[in-house]
Amino acid sequence: MANYQTSTNSSINPKPLIKKPDRKSKRIIETITPYLFLLPNIIGFLIFTAFPVLFSIIMSFFDWPMLDKPRFIGLENYIHLFTKDELFVKVLLNTVYYVVVLVPLNVIVSLGFAVWLNSISRGSVVFRTMFFMPILVPMVASALIWKWLYNPQYGLINGFLGWFGIDGPNWLGDPKFAMLSIIIMSVWAGFGYNMVIFIAGLQGIPKTLYEAASIDGARKWTCFWKITLPMLSPTMFFAVIMTIISSFQVFDQAFIMTNGGPFNKTNTIVYYIYQNGFEFFKMGYASAIAWVLFAAIFVVTLVQMKMQKKWVHYE
Repeated sequence: MANYQTSTNSSINPKPLIKKPDRKSKRIIETITPYLFLLPNIIGFLIFTAFPVLFSIIMSFFDWPMLDKPRFIGLENYIHLFTKDELFVKVLLNTVYYVVVLVPLNVIVSLGFAVWLNSISRGSVVFRTMFFMPILVPMVASALIWKWLYNPQYGLINGFLGWFGIDGPNWLGDPKFAMLSIIIMSVWAGFGYNMVIFIAGLQGIPKTLYEAASIDGARKWTCFWKITLPMLSPTMFFAVIMTIISSFQVFDQAFIMTNGGPFNKTNTIVYYIYQNGFEFFKMGYASAIAWVLFAAIFVVTLVQMKMQKKWVHYE
């Protein structure tokens, strides 16, 4: 009888084939699991970002022809860049001019449209979508469209001016208008992004502030300067920083619309990096220019971070 009960109990409560993990094992699994999900992104970052960045630092200290053996030259690329390369100075000034003109224009246009769209009720979504559409168009396609618009013979802009008896200039072929034409195109292509950011910032401003100001007799213009701009300053700071960084890296417009011409008037730093790397096959020199560009962007961003205390209000 006892033997029967023993066999019955063993059949009812069989020993599990797989042991359940203990608490320590569970903690290890819970700790490792997120990193396993991140592993593909980490590998991609290391292969396609971290390694090329580190390798470009090494390349900048070499005379590195694309089809020949590299030769270590130390800081010679950087010395040549600042002492002997006159074209680099011109390219740098072109880029600074582009940034100085484009950033205020972009911010002013995007802020103006944002304030207007935030003040209307009917059609706001339609206009917002319409103004944001250029962001969705690839920059190459936008550059090709505007290259046709700027055409001096059959372009739409000069055709429109011709109706009023005005002879339009060679927008992309005249050194006086080439860079300005690219800036106008860039503002059209990029203001929608900042516009949406500003709209989000405007919607976060409490309406009670405007109600209190109106009770005190403040006009709309006064409310804009005393309430809207201070409350929107953190959003504006973000927009300015991001626009500056992207403006320093302008490439597609110069490459597609003018090839850096006329007379290198629209040649920018990134396009100059491309020329040295893939046209002149001076990979080491191109890497040195790239790191100078990185240093310039870093310094400008650092200055902006220091200056934000004077005009950005977080409370």
